[in-house]
This record gives sequence, structure tokens and C-alpha cells, in this order.
Amino acid sequence: MAVIGVVGAGIMGTGVAQAAAQSGHQVVLTDLDAQTLDRARRTIEHNCRMSRLLGGPAVDTEAVLDAIEFSSDLKALEPAGIVVENITEKWDLKRELYPRIDAVCDPECVFIANTSAIPITRIASATSRPDRVVGVHFMNPVPLKNVVELIPGHHTSEETLRRTREFLDSMGKVPVQVRDASGFVSNRVLMLTINEAAFLVHEGVATAQAVDEVFRGCFDHPMGPLETADLIGVDTILLSIEVLHDSFGDSKYRPCPLLKEMTDAGLHGRKTGQGFYSYATPTPVGA
Repeated sequence: MAVIGVVGAGIMGTGVAQAAAQSGHQVVLTDLDAQTLDRARRTIEHNCRMSRLLGGPAVDTEAVLDAIEFSSDLKALEPAGIVVENITEKWDLKRELYPRIDAVCDPECVFIANTSAIPITRIASATSRPDRVVGVHFMNPVPLKNVVELIPGHHTSEETLRRTREFLDSMGKVPVQVRDASGFVSNRVLMLTINEAAFLVHEGVATAQAVDEVFRGCFDHPMGPLETADLIGVDTILLSIEVLHDSFGDSKYRPCPLLKEMTDAGLHGRKTGQGFYSYATPTPVGA
């Protein structure tokens, strides 16, 4: 199988690296921060050992870790046939990154943008290979969530789509193809729901617990919107809703001030131990 490059060792990048390695791929996981890479290694080890308890398959932890190279140098991506980018949802950062990986990787390498809000055509414009750039919105936790959004950009070729589908199939992922529009399907709906739920708390209409109880009890949702916010990361929610607001210029995407306050205060959810709910210890990244 092709070597898979993964850029960004946060929650999503760690999950993609683990899922690809579990599927038999050799993986190169890169991040500028060595501590983030160390944390990613520990998280993958933890998640592999806990896979059965989390509802997944039994996993050979050592085999998965042996299949992943951890590197802080983008040049380690040179042998990759596919690179999955997972950095923060900020266009300025992505616009700076893509020319760098474009210069390192083989001209035939496919770039997969794991983004939840930024249009793929815009991302492709930062490269010399817009026909080999495609979006895949993986869901968290990546090893356990099988459905993904597949988003071709304006120039994405059929060959790129074929190779991407083969890669997704190798990991047991089921792609649902949607058009290239900011937020795609899942985040156009989910971010509005979470943002409005945060407004209910901000305005004193209901507590976070009450909001989530309504969604669990009335609609049979396994998690309420604010529990989901804590799982994804409150800071990530804020970035996504800001992208939607900037993209559409529609006031319905105005970010709730409470999300901004919580982000500034470091109350990012499970990963920091405190969000809309308190957690005894921070959840390992990607868990």
C-alpha cells in the first residue's frame, strides 16, 4: 500500500494516522511541535489498547506504532503517495502550509484536506496541483467513525477521486460525496445547532445539562449538542462557525460570545478537562 503522509498531530491527525496504520499502511505523521508528536504517540498507544472497550476491533498496538514514523520535518513526506492535512481551521495557516508540502511531495501525490469548513477549491489554489487536491471530512474519533464527507474541488480529477475512494475503502470508510461549499453538509447543520445551544446557555434560557437532556430525551440523540462541542473542542467549534460567518456573510452564523469567552479561558472541553462540563482529567487527544 502507498505511504500515507499525515500533517498535523492534533485530535484529527492522530486519529487519521492510527486508522491508516491499522489498515496496513505505512504512515508518516508530521507536526512542527515535538511535544505534540510525543502526545500523539501516547494517545495512539492508549487508544489501540482501549479499542475493544470503545466499541472497536482488537488492535495490535505494537504493529500500529511500528507502522508510524513520527517526524517534525515536512521532508519526511517525500515518499508519500497521499498526504492528509489536518491542521487548525485557519485559512492563513493552510495557505502557508500547502506550498511547502507542494514543494516536498512527488507531483503525483494526492493532497486530502481534512477540513470541516474551508472550501476545497480555495485550498487547491495554494498548490501547483489543483487537480490532485480533494476534501475528506473525517469524523471524530476517526478510527471508530466510518462515514466521511468526500468533497471534490472545482479542478479535482476523476483519477484523484478514484485514488481517494480506494484509500478510504482500505480503511473501511464510507464516503458520501457532496459539493464544495463552506461547511459542506455536516458542519452547516451541526455548527448552527451547537452555536444556538451555546446562546441558550449564554442567555440563561437553560443550563448545558438541560439543553443536552432535551436532545437526548426528545430526539434520541446519543449526545446533546454541548456534549458534542466538548468532544470536538470548543475552540474548534468557534473556528468553524467563524469560517462559516466569513464565507456566507450571514448573521445566522454569528459566533456566540460564550464560545469566544470559553476559548480565551482555555475551557476547550474534554481535551483540557473543562468545557461545558467538567472532566476529572483531560481526555487523551483523539480518544
